Amino acid sequence: LANPSCTNLKHIFLYTTAITSAQRRGEEVQTSKKWAAGQNKQHLVTKNTAKLDRETEELHHDRVPLEVGKVIQQGRQEKGLTQKDLATKINEKPQVIADYECGRAIPNNQVMGKIERAIGLKLRGKDIGQPLEPKTKK
Repeated sequence: LANPSCTNLKHIFLYTTAITSAQRRGEEVQTSKKWAAGQNKQHLVTKNTAKLDRETEELHHDRVPLEVGKVIQQGRQEKGLTQKDLATKINEKPQVIADYECGRAIPNNQVMGKIERAIGLKLRGKDIGQPLEPKTKK
């Protein structure tokens, strides 16, 4: 039997009854399932979540130090921003900011750079918490 190309319920019903009756008669029926068809794409696991799931005692991933989290929180509060405001400003989800402040996030240089520019404080290197010097034009 050929796979129906129409999504009409009547056609689907006829198709499934034809398969069922062929199976009852003992005929060989070939079916194929499309991989990941009909899944809800909203609940895909992100890379960092997958990394954390695979984590064991021997294999662990570095997380943002609490010192950096406190600097992010203080810098955000000095600017009068909520976690949601800061997240909107850097085009990230509010949960990302919460994870960075609590020390649960795996550091990402791109995100760290965006947060540094938004709050005006250094988050990487030796002088964490120092004001970010603007780049001078040569």
